[in-house]
Amino acid sequence: MIYQIKDGRVMFAADTVLSDFDFEVRNKNEKIAVIGRNGAGKTTLLKVIAGDVELTRTDGREPSITAPGNPVIGYLRQITFDDLSLTLDEEIRKVFKLILDEKARIDELVGLMEGAAGEAAEKLAAEYTALMDDFRDRGGYYYEKEYDAMLVSFGFSLYDKKKPLSEFSGGQLTKLAFIKLLLSKPDILLLDEPTNHLDMSTVAWLEDYLKNYSRAVVIVSHDRMFLDRIVNVVYEITYGTVTRFSGNYSDYVVQKKERYEKQLKDHIAQQKEIKRLTELVERFKNKPSKVAMTRSKLKMIEHMELVARPADYDTKSFKASFTPKMETGKDVLTAKDLSVGYDSPLATVNLDIKRGERLAVLGDNGIGKSTLLKTLVGEIEPLSGDFRFGVNADIGYFDQRMAMYTSDSTVIDDYWNEFPTLTETQVRTQLGTFLFTQDEVFKEVSALSGGERVRLCLAKIFNRRPNVLILDEPTNHMDMIGKETLEAMLASFPGTVIFVSHDRYFVKKVATQILDMRTDGVTLYPFGYDDYVEKCSGPGTSSSGGSGTGKDQQASKGSGGSKGAGSLKGSGADADLHNTSESSAPVSASQAERLAGKEAEKKRRRIKKLEERIEQIEEKAEKLREELCKPEYASDYDKLAKIQEEIDAAEAELLETMEQWEAESAEMDA
Repeated sequence: MIYQIKDGRVMFAADTVLSDFDFEVRNKNEKIAVIGRNGAGKTTLLKVIAGDVELTRTDGREPSITAPGNPVIGYLRQITFDDLSLTLDEEIRKVFKLILDEKARIDELVGLMEGAAGEAAEKLAAEYTALMDDFRDRGGYYYEKEYDAMLVSFGFSLYDKKKPLSEFSGGQLTKLAFIKLLLSKPDILLLDEPTNHLDMSTVAWLEDYLKNYSRAVVIVSHDRMFLDRIVNVVYEITYGTVTRFSGNYSDYVVQKKERYEKQLKDHIAQQKEIKRLTELVERFKNKPSKVAMTRSKLKMIEHMELVARPADYDTKSFKASFTPKMETGKDVLTAKDLSVGYDSPLATVNLDIKRGERLAVLGDNGIGKSTLLKTLVGEIEPLSGDFRFGVNADIGYFDQRMAMYTSDSTVIDDYWNEFPTLTETQVRTQLGTFLFTQDEVFKEVSALSGGERVRLCLAKIFNRRPNVLILDEPTNHMDMIGKETLEAMLASFPGTVIFVSHDRYFVKKVATQILDMRTDGVTLYPFGYDDYVEKCSGPGTSSSGGSGTGKDQQASKGSGGSKGAGSLKGSGADADLHNTSESSAPVSASQAERLAGKEAEKKRRRIKKLEERIEQIEEKAEKLREELCKPEYASDYDKLAKIQEEIDAAEAELLETMEQWEAESAEMDA
């Protein structure tokens, strides 16, 4: 264990963001994902680990943070370039200071050792050996190559090294800060949405880099395929609690479902058993002969460790299902030698899109994807060639810049201005389907988060009911539930969709065709993302394979039949009862009374045997539970599993025997 939070709690004013949680980085190269809904507290957890947010102390609990060896923690808080007059190379090389200092000392030691002898030579040799080991571990032999490869992978050229930082855009400075963080190689690397605004080829490079990173990584991301290919642990934040799962994202989905179903099943079974035992006590509590039994049942209820009903999945999302106002013709969009760009061509495109198709436009940043969409909606004039939409085409356009849309108006007024003929009830209903409910409609648009602004823009687009959707990065700022909602909506949309996205999982779920834009040309592939990856080695494809599947799950062992209870069914008393022959001769009153007395005595004997067996089973189960708590078995998982199996078998036998006893007692009373 290299880092641990125990009994953590984070409160802002009176609001509890994270409640009584534990978090661990258990080994030095663990790869951890932190997932949850927008606003769940994922970034807050990263800030706690980075030391930017303190845990909240309460009267009941004292939170603690343990970090043996004081690991170096790296977190991209903000762009912190103090001197923009420095060149890119001068700024980045700051992270190599220790390596460069070690190299200088190694060179110095080589010279000193040439003239040294005896004890002095031994000391110099020992220092030289230790420095060489540390120099190697820090990547001293390959840091220059790694530095160059990283620059190129993030879209910079080696010529950019000599440029001053002041010549780079804000987006490029963010990438340089990210590169600087990666090259600093902290012991625990904290990444908050690292794939945002990266193209697929850069994301694929980052995947391979992080998989092979020799230190621990904690990632907040909504990119499901990215997480599948990197992480081996998932922490889920939901309703303020933090839960650990082993495996990647796909494993987490399987385990979460299994845990939910098992806990729900156990809860229902326990409540049913409590109800049965309570009714049993109520029926027999006033019978002197059943006092011991009723006390035993009450004791059983008191000693039960209650299984809580699991919290329902937080699947709250917008409802984006709609039907276009009208249908297009079969031919929706044709483009012939369409050249798009600004001062010079970025790409030349040929298209023939039919009704119902969903075209994903893929390619690296700067290749012309957004420019193509802007050209199709008329924001930019084509440089050459032509295109046309088919009959009845009604376009709904989402621009990724809409996440920055701002206004002093409230949400309800901003939306109402777009649809002035609607009543207030209609406006609030439509906004409600996009999660703007109650007082949220009175928020100012300028105060909304990026995800909320995206939802407001989508609400306007969808409620116009277009039949052609042109979407530029619609899933940026969306959490996983939001992405899944939009995926389902687009997959069932009867119209036509043309979209740009760097989210490969989203592309995989939605696209029926791929337009691959590269520097050497543009190609249209008439199939979905899986076939595209398999046949075309597209951007963002990786030799690491698919998204991964859940690990094989062991079939849970049933408790099976119970010999103790079952043997009573075939006991002599039972046989006597069932072998009583029917006689056609008339039976006198005295004979009938004697037979009834015999049958009653047999029933009493059977009930007594069942009560004795119940007591034996209860004693056995209690001893097993005591054994389960013994300190010497605390880490012997095989022994604990075996004891638990015996407890399960005893409880199953107890239930079956109790049911027999209850049935016999009811007959006796009758």
